[in-house]
Amino acid sequence: MNSYFLDLHIHIGRTLGNRPVKITASRDLRLFEIVKEAAERKGIDIVGIIDAVSPPVLQEFRELIAAGELVPLAGGGLTYQGKTTVLLGAEVETAGPHGGAAHFGVWMPDVETMQEFSDWLAARVTNPVLSSQRARCTSRELQDIAAELCGMFIINHAFTPHKSVYGSCVDKASEMLDLSKVTALELGLSADTGLADLFSEHANLTYLSNSDAHSLAKIGREYNRIAAAGTSFADVKKALLRQDGHRVLANYGLAPQLGKYHRTYCLDCNEVVPADPPVFTCPMCGGQHVLRGVLDRIYAIADRPQPVHPDHRPIYYYQVPLEFIPGVGKKTMERLLEAFGTEMNVLHQASEAELTEVVGERIARDIVSARNGTLKLAAGGGGKYGRAISLE
Repeated sequence: MNSYFLDLHIHIGRTLGNRPVKITASRDLRLFEIVKEAAERKGIDIVGIIDAVSPPVLQEFRELIAAGELVPLAGGGLTYQGKTTVLLGAEVETAGPHGGAAHFGVWMPDVETMQEFSDWLAARVTNPVLSSQRARCTSRELQDIAAELCGMFIINHAFTPHKSVYGSCVDKASEMLDLSKVTALELGLSADTGLADLFSEHANLTYLSNSDAHSLAKIGREYNRIAAAGTSFADVKKALLRQDGHRVLANYGLAPQLGKYHRTYCLDCNEVVPADPPVFTCPMCGGQHVLRGVLDRIYAIADRPQPVHPDHRPIYYYQVPLEFIPGVGKKTMERLLEAFGTEMNVLHQASEAELTEVVGERIARDIVSARNGTLKLAAGGGGKYGRAISLE
């Protein structure tokens, strides 16, 4: 088995023809730019384009294949220069059984199969070009078509207050889904393994920590390390289903405090609510005009007082992306990449002494402290990210 970095949730902002795909994503998030960024700057071995279902994006895939820029792999997926494998996905929204809505990731092995799914989905959404459209089907029907086409079905950002299974739909995912047909559950930016394992129904599920990137800089903000024979779609699917020795070795995610929905946020006071969870009213003003936090929601609905980690659960490494490190701006990032090649090398391999030579003692110390989980953090909420506080 080999070890690979995997980020399975990257959006497309615009097509080459300048058509919008993910409205809230950066215009710079174009298919080939994503592939080059992942391969040459980020050091991510496998990336998932979650808007590949869009017809113009599918056409771009075909053109890149015809030009030899992307080469199909025997087990599914497409390779770029043997450096990075690209997988094809779709983010689809379905209504919850009692109100609300949730997003799911549906992944297909190749362009042909994704075209079949695109045709199926086009009959059930208002605008098939745009990402994350509400589908006129149930979540279980979505699972069925994913299984029929031999794809993968992933619960996206499971706990966030907007468009998620637990954040806006149900207290138990089994009310909405057939858990036996779930390939993996994505934790989202404001939760970690310790919080997710407060739910007993997750015992057999594999967790993913993906970036949900809406800009090039956010690629690899969260990611995973997998053990697999190769980087094809089939290898990734085996890793998520823990088959034939394939598995997820580690999740690298934001420390939950850095997530922008970690704690309940008072929209009148414009502050994170300073109270022990769960709290859904503001003790400062007494109001209920709040955006409830992931931590608070989980504490309110989980069926365990303490997490229980199944034997297959890998370590969750708290990750502070370089852009969160105080003092790491564009010029500093360029110096780091020039010295160490990719962000993965900076985050995982460069020693403190090597970093100090490039960016100075304080930033080097903060990067290593973030790596070790000792960097001080201020909690985020209400759509505002938390922040790292320098040790100086």
